[in-house]
Amino acid sequence: MNAVVAIDSLKGSLTSMEAGRAVCEGIRRVYPDAVVSVRPLADGGEGTVEALVSGMNGELRTITVTGPLGQPLECSYGIIGSSGTAVIEMSAAAGLPLVPEQDRNPLLTTTYGVGEMIRDAISRGCRRFIVGIGGSATNDGGAGMLQALGYDFLDSDGKPIPQGAAGLKRLATIGSDNVLPELSQCRFCVACDVTNPLCGELGASAIYGPQKGATPEMVRQMDLWLGRYAALAAKTFPRADASFPGTGAAGGLGFAFLTFTDAVLESGIHIVLEETHLADYIRNADLVITGEGRLDGQTAMGKAPVGVAGLAKQFGKPVLAFAGCVTEDAVACNQKGIDAFFPILRTVTTLSEAMEPGTAMKNMAGAAEQAMRLWKACREAR
Repeated sequence: MNAVVAIDSLKGSLTSMEAGRAVCEGIRRVYPDAVVSVRPLADGGEGTVEALVSGMNGELRTITVTGPLGQPLECSYGIIGSSGTAVIEMSAAAGLPLVPEQDRNPLLTTTYGVGEMIRDAISRGCRRFIVGIGGSATNDGGAGMLQALGYDFLDSDGKPIPQGAAGLKRLATIGSDNVLPELSQCRFCVACDVTNPLCGELGASAIYGPQKGATPEMVRQMDLWLGRYAALAAKTFPRADASFPGTGAAGGLGFAFLTFTDAVLESGIHIVLEETHLADYIRNADLVITGEGRLDGQTAMGKAPVGVAGLAKQFGKPVLAFAGCVTEDAVACNQKGIDAFFPILRTVTTLSEAMEPGTAMKNMAGAAEQAMRLWKACREAR
């Protein structure tokens, strides 16, 4: 038996690697001599740093940066030393959960801390970056991040604009004379699974502004300011294209990366599959196992387990999936390469009990064991 296990984290319960090791235990109860490759899995959002660092012999680095409301904030990012790669989740420095609900106001929130993480990683020799940009509290078009990297965002008096989306109202010039020199050597793979443009009725302000605390009038103002910002950037930076799909991601952070850095926007799961070289492990496998905390219809629309299944099917491999819970519409996953899926719960329980890590590990291993017993029985009956 040669099995490859790549399971997304069961958020709040098990990390990707913990879930994978539990499945490995279940497999080896049936196939003691099995070769089991446990690989990290994430979709570019929450948990990506943890998955890649733990699965690729990286290290976590914790630093103090500027939080979304301008306050000092401790956050962590990952460094994969073997490839000089930094793995960053923008939400660690500028995520919506960092702002109390009563204080949410995208006119004030900044991405400056994201730039500080990048700057720190550059100082430690990183020149490749994987950046997840989901879950932002910001709508500043990435201006804060760019200011932290040395770009001059100045008002008509030649002074730096204030942080937050409101600062864009005063933006008059954008200069690059003081940009960190090493930035030109850096390459950014930005995990982005949305296609919103920067402005307009499908843009950053209109679609995502309200959940960040924006009123209808704030949405109108921010959309106008982002449009002016994009037009100003286009005068000097030829890559500026406010209509490009994904530029509206994370309050315009997608636009900032594409315009001012050497960056590409890609599907988060595609980036992770490439970085972990999962295809090299699947190629010679007998069985591929994946899963996540909740398997449902959304999974079938391109989440991590379906990404794994699609890759496995390129090599004609059977795919099983395990999940903390399974909804009725999860049957759509069967049309996306997952041959069979199984919930791991074994008894009626409370959610908190089910999510207790020790319980989840036990349930995952037990479900994997029984699936392997069926697998073995079917193979022996041929």
